[in-house]
Amino acid sequence: MPFHIVRNDITRMQVDAVVNAANKRLSNGSGVNGAVHRAAGPELLAECQTLGGCRPGEVKVTRGYKLPCRYVIHTVGPVWRGGLFGEQEKLSACYRNALQIARKLGCKSVAFPLISSGAHGYPADRSLKVAMNVIGAFLLETDVDMMVYLVLFNSETVQIGKKLFDGIRQYIDDRYVEGHLLPRREQMYCASTEVQGRLKERPDSALTASCVQENILNDAEPAAAASLEAALEQVDESFSQMVLRKIKERGMKNAECYKKANLDKKLFSKINNDIHYKPKKTTALALAVALELSLDETRELLMKAGLALSHSDKFDIIVEYFIKKHQYDIFEINEVLFYYDQPLLGCSML
Repeated sequence: MPFHIVRNDITRMQVDAVVNAANKRLSNGSGVNGAVHRAAGPELLAECQTLGGCRPGEVKVTRGYKLPCRYVIHTVGPVWRGGLFGEQEKLSACYRNALQIARKLGCKSVAFPLISSGAHGYPADRSLKVAMNVIGAFLLETDVDMMVYLVLFNSETVQIGKKLFDGIRQYIDDRYVEGHLLPRREQMYCASTEVQGRLKERPDSALTASCVQENILNDAEPAAAASLEAALEQVDESFSQMVLRKIKERGMKNAECYKKANLDKKLFSKINNDIHYKPKKTTALALAVALELSLDETRELLMKAGLALSHSDKFDIIVEYFIKKHQYDIFEINEVLFYYDQPLLGCSML
């Protein structure tokens, strides 16, 4: 754990194993296969010629040679023939068998290309769904401690279903515009009742910085300062405490939670053991999704970490969209975030 979608050249990935989208003869070819052979050098082809080829769905293993990895896991994806000839089952086997052999080899990290989506003609969006489903299930169902990368050329490889895309696009348009109706400075003033009244009186003018400072000073009465010590004694539960409480309330185990949140075990251990842990927003929202929190609960969790959801941020709006619809598949959410060039949920490591 966890699972990353990245844009990169797979031959430059610093991992224990790279998966090669090979052909049946395990010979040099085009696309990912050709790039892997060129980067590894002629020794790779020489070893491949001793392996007796490879059938669709199967895997064969060689050394990495000049690649920055210990192993190359070769797998042969199916040729797309309309989806009526077992293509999905064979493609699933490619990912599953590669993950299982990587586990047997003791790999802590492995990088996959989008298998069969090139010359074999498998539709990229369908290939991506298979990859997400198989890799996600493998990480959730096993106790393996492995970092898995799906290396894509660009975000356009992701093709969101039209209904989902239209819904998200409209939601973003509505909220993103809403978040920019007022200048940023005036939005900050709205927290003060007095300032709200003055905005109504003077809607066509921006309040000055001195006006804001005046309101802040007026609010800072001596009595408030005197009660600071008493207020500090009433500190609410921390982010970590709320996460652990919610895990218990939902009858989950810690491992189930951090896997569903796409988080590294070591990072979750730090959250578990540090009452004052302050997470990144991607971590906090990943846990909100894993715990299937409501939108109000999500906002409460973020507040405990000193964070908030904003309608001026597409990342926030997209995650809010899924939470409001009670759709908590973190890999589906990350697929959409990747499409919009946004940070992914979870994925954090120490």
